[in-house]
Amino acid sequence: MIIHSIQAGNFKLDGGAMFGVVPKSLWQKTNPADPDNMIDMCARCMLIENGDKLILVDTGMGNKQSDKFFSYYKRWGDFDLVKSINDAGFSINDVTDVLLTHLHFDHCGGAVVWNKNKDRHEVQFKNAKYWSNESHWNWATKPNPREKASFLDENLLPIKESGRLNFIKNPSNKFVYNDELGIDILCVDGHTEKQMIPKVKHRGKELVYAADLIPTAGHIPVPYIMGYDVRPLLTMKEKTSFLMDACEKDYSLFMEHDPYNEIISLKKTEKGIRFDNSFSLDEL
Repeated sequence: MIIHSIQAGNFKLDGGAMFGVVPKSLWQKTNPADPDNMIDMCARCMLIENGDKLILVDTGMGNKQSDKFFSYYKRWGDFDLVKSINDAGFSINDVTDVLLTHLHFDHCGGAVVWNKNKDRHEVQFKNAKYWSNESHWNWATKPNPREKASFLDENLLPIKESGRLNFIKNPSNKFVYNDELGIDILCVDGHTEKQMIPKVKHRGKELVYAADLIPTAGHIPVPYIMGYDVRPLLTMKEKTSFLMDACEKDYSLFMEHDPYNEIISLKKTEKGIRFDNSFSLDEL
């Protein structure tokens, strides 16, 4: 199994929303805000070579939305999903599977693009199976008012219409090996219904794609929960269990949203489990 880091773009989000009830005086120590109170974020996807499969985990927010839409997220830098896949030595047509951890727009927007005539949307990875799970798909396509702005029809319906939508069977709140993809998957319900957290092996190390369970290194303390989470108390319970497991089993975390920490390790302290070291994928 060979892992590649894919950069799908940088953006910003409101620091208060990203840390919920945690005071700014605390969270700005790890995630400094700009004058508009926004913190730096990224969409770092994972590309997995696994036998005859080439699996892309998440796709960033894509490029098909309006300028007004993107103005809310202050995109910065010049990273691009397709270019990053090309730089890894592949084309979008080589991707066999796209695993979407969940269907918020900043995770699945790059899965769908405009067609050449820009009169309808189509899937970007035309040779790939797209993987969600049935519980989360139903949650996203019949959204609650709290999450409605994050689940966009133009990101979801073209996947179903393409006939390439597949569901992970028997999602579990423990890491379970998935036969179709050849990786382990854990489902968590605090951030949104049945978010999928993949675990892979890289150079003998267990590497977990942290997604929105732990979006940045600044979110490791258990109470540091995003204001976006639909079940924050459950997130705290899930994080506690996950962090204990990760520390005991020496997992490394692949950070989807932290532009300054690609891979992190954890350590036990008197105050609980905390950040230990930061690495690049090449250094791991």
